[in-house]
Amino acid sequence: MNQDTRSLLELRKFVAPEFIFGLGARKLVGRYAKNCGARKVLLVTDKFLREHTLWIQEMRQLLTAAGLESVLFDQITPNPRSEETMEGARLFHQEHCNTIVAIGGGSVMDCAKGIGIVSSNGGHVLDFEGVDRILRPMPPLLCLPTTSGTASEVSQFAIIMAEKRRTKIAIVSKAVVPDAALIDPELTVTMPPELTACTGLDALTHAIEAYVSNASSPVTDLHALEAIRLIGLSLPTAWAEPNNLVARSQMLLASLEAGLAFSNAILGAVHAMAHSLGGFLDLPHGECNAILLAPVIRSNMKVCPERYQQIALALQLPVADLSPLESGHLLCNYLEDLRRQLGVSRTLGDLGVQKEHLPLLAEHASNDACLATNPRDLTVEELEAIYEQAL
Repeated sequence: MNQDTRSLLELRKFVAPEFIFGLGARKLVGRYAKNCGARKVLLVTDKFLREHTLWIQEMRQLLTAAGLESVLFDQITPNPRSEETMEGARLFHQEHCNTIVAIGGGSVMDCAKGIGIVSSNGGHVLDFEGVDRILRPMPPLLCLPTTSGTASEVSQFAIIMAEKRRTKIAIVSKAVVPDAALIDPELTVTMPPELTACTGLDALTHAIEAYVSNASSPVTDLHALEAIRLIGLSLPTAWAEPNNLVARSQMLLASLEAGLAFSNAILGAVHAMAHSLGGFLDLPHGECNAILLAPVIRSNMKVCPERYQQIALALQLPVADLSPLESGHLLCNYLEDLRRQLGVSRTLGDLGVQKEHLPLLAEHASNDACLATNPRDLTVEELEAIYEQAL
């Protein structure tokens, strides 16, 4: 029985929050916060957005106009630390907040989810590592993404750094799905080109891994393939023309579609390995995904070549006369060319990864929840070999 037939016959569930997509969606934040019963809002963001954009000032004005108090928490770094999450939870309680609004990229939204978990359940955020370990619902959470990549605004994932262990942990639960997402393309125009590239390639990785996941379904397939098609069409333009709202809208829609796919089909070895790199060496998540994507596809290709051929077709690659395996090799070449075209040309070695790091990185990746849905089982030795190819 092939993967398509198996996924059609097996039980699958699909979880998604309410979301509002389009220009000006951010301006509904006051209304949606009030609908959630907000009295005082913890506004979660990062220093870059506070210092270099007007979005945070606007958010506070919109909340005030709706009759709501707000308290700002912006002590969040890329690859959000567990202690940042705990500090946010302390502020939430200290200021008697009852609702969280997160505006930012994946780090901000994941940290906001962690704050919500601890605010309702107590304990330490790292206590909730794994699947369905959250007993009490979080406070209402609204998310406004400012990047087109992580889709944390619609996912049931929160990825948090365990600093002492030098690993990232995954919290997976429908309890962390936001109550609503306000998805406004205008919020993404302030991304610099390098962030546009890395977050766009992250979204592409989400869609590809969801499509070949052993937990995929006909519904997740629809979202994954459409995300892949949109990214192929719009990412180079969004990177080259940051103020092009059509390209920005297409990329944000692609990120949303990829998020709906991977939140339900989960991911694979690329993310397991990227999480290990991010936790151990604090490396940029999107860039790690971009570097690892083609090597992982080459490792997976034999078990689902037809699926990779469909991905190549969605990207409008000339594979009509090629075999599935030949299509897969062409896809890998395309992905390597695309990331270099977008300026993502470094290797893992350039990022400071050394050969002596590989056994520990592979061990950490082998314990990542995302590896369970990779289309083929990978040993620690095989993971180490893929890392070595990317050095």
